[in-house]
Amino acid sequence: MAGGSFELRQRLSWPDPDIGCTLILSQPTIDPDLWAEFCSGAEGSYRQHGVECALDIDVLRTGADTIMFCAAIDDDGRMAGGLRAIGPLRSPDDSHAVVEWAGQPGEQAVRDMIGDRIPFGVMEMKTGWVADDWDRDRPVTTALARSGFYMATFLGFQFFMATAATYVLNRWRSSGGVVAPIPATPYPDDRYRTKMIWWDRYDFINHAEPKQAARILTENDQLTSELYRRGDLAFTRQHVV
Repeated sequence: MAGGSFELRQRLSWPDPDIGCTLILSQPTIDPDLWAEFCSGAEGSYRQHGVECALDIDVLRTGADTIMFCAAIDDDGRMAGGLRAIGPLRSPDDSHAVVEWAGQPGEQAVRDMIGDRIPFGVMEMKTGWVADDWDRDRPVTTALARSGFYMATFLGFQFFMATAATYVLNRWRSSGGVVAPIPATPYPDDRYRTKMIWWDRYDFINHAEPKQAARILTENDQLTSELYRRGDLAFTRQHVV
């Protein structure tokens, strides 16, 4: 699944004083070493939590379906966590969510929610992780939760979505995500109750925590201005089917 014609010329980075990290937006093709570190960190984190079955690590390493990713790098140069985006989704079957709800109540609702939004541009946030020995887990997740807006802005998408275990959803909701009113699915196994969460780039401010909303608006403006200055936003958006 190709990600349209969008291509960064170089990574974007900015400091986040709340977590003492530098946040980086990049793509696997222009930052292969950083991408390899992202994949290694994700694999280790998922294995430690006993959910490595949710990763196809060989496919992940290729970066073929990843349009952009975000990484938090601490002052020692170590990756504290990351998140990636796939897209544009051109049908519900492009989303891993349909695999997670296969045969479960809510499967058709998942397909309908994705399909209804595809004409407006949809990407899926995947493979979110935070290093287990990072003692500021929640703030790192809070910072990563903002990154989807910047990616969606660059790509011209209105919507992005993710799936996550119920107990971690509040961390992602801080940036304006709304949990879908569909039954949870036992994915990747019966220990978990996974739900779907949606962000609307045009409506998030009604649902986000005030501090998160302010940071999203400020950082989005700064990053978009930087991309225009560099000429990276002179591309054709190809999210409409």
